[in-house]
Amino acid sequence: MEKVKVAVLGATGMIGQRFVQLLEDHPDFEIAGLYASERSEGKRLGDTLKVRDHQFKDETMEMRIEQLDVARIAKASRIAFSGLPTDIAGDFETQLARAGCAVFSNAAPHRMDADVPLLIPECNADHIEMVRKQPAFKDGGFIVTNANCSTTGIALPLKAIDQAFGLEFACVSTYQAISGAGYPGVPSLDIMSNVVPYIRSEEEKMESELAKILGSVKEGRFVDHPVEMLASCARVPVIDGHLEAVTLRTAEDVDVGGMIKALEDFAAEPQKLNLATAPLRPIIVRREDNRPQPALDVNAGEPLRARGMSAVVGRVRKKGTYFKMFVLSHNTLRGGAGGSVLNAELARAKELL
Repeated sequence: MEKVKVAVLGATGMIGQRFVQLLEDHPDFEIAGLYASERSEGKRLGDTLKVRDHQFKDETMEMRIEQLDVARIAKASRIAFSGLPTDIAGDFETQLARAGCAVFSNAAPHRMDADVPLLIPECNADHIEMVRKQPAFKDGGFIVTNANCSTTGIALPLKAIDQAFGLEFACVSTYQAISGAGYPGVPSLDIMSNVVPYIRSEEEKMESELAKILGSVKEGRFVDHPVEMLASCARVPVIDGHLEAVTLRTAEDVDVGGMIKALEDFAAEPQKLNLATAPLRPIIVRREDNRPQPALDVNAGEPLRARGMSAVVGRVRKKGTYFKMFVLSHNTLRGGAGGSVLNAELARAKELL
């Protein structure tokens, strides 16, 4: 089957280059163009390198950046993967969809739109059908978003728990990596030997996004999950990997062994469809007292293409009617570019392209 031509928007940024990393030798997609602002036009990708833990192919490094242009992108590519900054993403993505392009966005502006799926395929694969209600769909265009990187990390285990036992309440405190702030991240004098207990809009995003992701579609509209959700977010001096401490309560009583089994047994539509970027085990439970840790577990996930796509859960314990656990996820892979690539793979499998 012929590969689908794709564009990467914001190709000089951290998320844009994670897109390029995941799209190299992809079985379904082929990069047709890299795009960024006019000040980067003509530069080699290698001249703008942000990702340092992946060895790009020589031919990829030689690819030239083009200036963002709706008509040019829509003509060359069926799909646009957007790593654009929030301040320009909303309008530009809308224009691209109207031009007939399928947009898979890592940006925030469209996440809470009434007809745009906020998609994590293991959690709410059925939500993708809502793109049919978007005005641009008749011309082949639509927008799908992935969630905030901190939301994504806990959504996987919370979906498994909700599916098995019913989720009533969740409280999360996050320890978020500096790469989540984009490149070059937080100034070194602010983050070295420090913890910053504030990330603008992060707590509000987590509380609203999770309700939409875990919710349902009824009579052609999104219906939020009734879970009570509280979030507190902090930035810590870690390069990649958001660690989150979660306290939760379920509707059905269960012991620790039953909780761990539900997490480990969890699989969903991406695993059934054998999507290329889907991890064989979306949730990995560690039994050690001191895991998960970003230094040891951030790249969890098999096969190789799904490296960094598993959520790692550890220290599962119960006190009274509450469970406590830690969850780790890779914020620029599962919580960023990898999430959007997986969304596009699902769209292709559902014949929406």
